[in-house]
Amino acid sequence: MEEIKHSHLEKAILVGCQLPGQTDERFFYSMEELESLTKTAQGQAIVSVTQKRERYDSATFIGKGKIEEILALEEELEPDLIIFNDELTPAQNRNLSRFFDARIIDRTQLILDIFATRARSREGKLQVELAQLQYILPRLAGIGVSLSRLGAGIGTRGPGETKLEKDRRHIRSRITEIKRQLADIVSHRGRYRERRKENQAIQAALVGYTNAGKSTIFNGLTSADSYEENLLFATLDPLTRKMRLPAGLQVLVTDTVGFIQDLPTSLIAAFRSTLEEVKEADVLIHVIDGSSEDRDQHESTVLSILKDLDAASIPMITVYNKKDQFKEGFIPATASVSISAFQQEDLLLLKDVIETEVKKQLEYYHIFVPAAEGRKLSMLKNNTILLEQVFIEDTQSYECRGYALPSMKLQ
Repeated sequence: MEEIKHSHLEKAILVGCQLPGQTDERFFYSMEELESLTKTAQGQAIVSVTQKRERYDSATFIGKGKIEEILALEEELEPDLIIFNDELTPAQNRNLSRFFDARIIDRTQLILDIFATRARSREGKLQVELAQLQYILPRLAGIGVSLSRLGAGIGTRGPGETKLEKDRRHIRSRITEIKRQLADIVSHRGRYRERRKENQAIQAALVGYTNAGKSTIFNGLTSADSYEENLLFATLDPLTRKMRLPAGLQVLVTDTVGFIQDLPTSLIAAFRSTLEEVKEADVLIHVIDGSSEDRDQHESTVLSILKDLDAASIPMITVYNKKDQFKEGFIPATASVSISAFQQEDLLLLKDVIETEVKKQLEYYHIFVPAAEGRKLSMLKNNTILLEQVFIEDTQSYECRGYALPSMKLQ
């Protein structure tokens, strides 16, 4: 048992169970992350309780001895909730609720709660509601008491939950309706992506572990106002803005939701349409918090999720962020760039690296454009890497050299 610290926020006891296949490093990092998630959800972890077992107890997740230990802690500390570091089955949740007065939630519920407070767009809110309803439907039988006192607190926020006890048919009907609305949004997003392709727009997507600094970099590259804060999942809804590279080429950049270790599959499924933006990118900018001691774990988690999204083959730039906070002895990977998102010269360096990577996907062109074709000249400046534009007086035309997408018809 490890004492953490106290606060006037909602008090939580954290509970983790380490199985034989889980290393100490991975397990304790996961517990630290659970504390960070609790903080993000406006809670305060006051005690962390851990146990090593061969397997989870099918009825109560943890052993009877740990239940008695937590009962003593509950009496002493009077927590508002007890948070388990893995997804509980409906039966485990019901059984644990009989032992404790505090609310019982698990890691999935905690992440869903954070998502509920982060969603801003209609699509984001619908996706969160869908994930919450799908999570809670099989657990209805055992949560009638807790639902009757909903209204505030971690694990209880989000759309629609105050009426969940009424009947399963209502929930199933709502799930069907949300899926229909999301299908319409996905279709609209698909048409929007097709238009971008028709307009020959090159697309880049910022990906990375949550809280790696993607939104800060996004704002610096695009002069946008994406929400940025030192919390997990500060960005939930994807934003796309234009970025101009040093040679003049305009690129569309998308800021995406941060990934996390053991992200519930229901969330990946619910946000799949949002994550489609990643699959459509011509280049991925993988942002890693270089100051974190867990950067290797973060990187492998992101690469694993990209593989699940069938996006692992997209060209990728690896960016180690927060270089001013790198620990002594850390040597970044050779094929990477180290920056501080708050340094303008570092952002210009990153733009250079992006331009170099984008150029690999383009074809060299050498054409002559009549001076009267101003629209075409403007298109070359904005949608290609225009290296040289020389006016030839004899022919009243411009000699243009540069790089463009192979699909562009320049002649």
